[in-house]
Amino acid sequence: MRAAIGDVYGLNPDRIICGAGSDEILSLIAYAYLGAGDEAIYSEHGFLVYDIAIRAAGAVPVIAPEQDLTTDVDAILARVTAKTKMVFIANPNNPTGTYLPFEEVRRLHAGLPAHVLLVLDAAYGEYVRRNDYESGLELAATADNVIMTRTFSKVYGLANLRLGWGFGPAHVIDALNRIRGPFNVSGVAIAAGVAAVKDRDFLSRAVEHNDKWLPWVTSELEALGLKVTPSVGNFVLVHFPDEQGKRAVDADAYLLDNGCVLRLVGNYGLPNALRMSIGTEDANRTVVGLLKSFLGQA
Repeated sequence: MRAAIGDVYGLNPDRIICGAGSDEILSLIAYAYLGAGDEAIYSEHGFLVYDIAIRAAGAVPVIAPEQDLTTDVDAILARVTAKTKMVFIANPNNPTGTYLPFEEVRRLHAGLPAHVLLVLDAAYGEYVRRNDYESGLELAATADNVIMTRTFSKVYGLANLRLGWGFGPAHVIDALNRIRGPFNVSGVAIAAGVAAVKDRDFLSRAVEHNDKWLPWVTSELEALGLKVTPSVGNFVLVHFPDEQGKRAVDADAYLLDNGCVLRLVGNYGLPNALRMSIGTEDANRTVVGLLKSFLGQA
């Protein structure tokens, strides 16, 4: 698996680690570098696995507020103390779909003490088509305190097989390999992952599908009067009116009754929003049609 990833991305396989989804790698990073009395920072609406991993390692999570549902570099740097050992950044972020231009990521890295490990979670990186975006491979290749993680759960559609990978400095990968389970990735997942990472045609078609339907879904939902946070991923964050019977929880119940599963994100500090993944044409049209009926516009 590491050889296949290294071949496709032009990376040294010895600096790659694979895990049961990138979730496991994120947890291994926390277990290896955090302990009682340490602090780790993540963004206000960042992926909840960061908080779980930090606490599981015995450390204290520190939350940095965002600007317009986007990671705020200055807010993170302002919260760095002598106890800070790690910073987690999802870029693009889940569940907001927003991203940081890579110059901002580099500014964040430059402002961190050398002993603070910067973890760049690029689970949705394949979808981004912005000239100012980078997944973090180059920074992880050249910096001594940066690791980037990726997953096969999103663009490759292999979530159920649990497969992810990380790339970083040799000393970081060595530390993670010392504590990971020797059989943390199954043979079936490895075989599927090798085939997937080499199938560049599938990757292109998946991204092209998202390029077509992400703006369509966004436009159709906005036409219903719903606010949609601009997204560069394969999902949209949809905000609902603060009105009796029209809130996110009401919309979620209505959609579930009609066979459509979106995601409530109240545990991310977004109590009146739903996250909708971009699906097939039929699924996308069905959800938009149901929301039109839900809002009384049918």
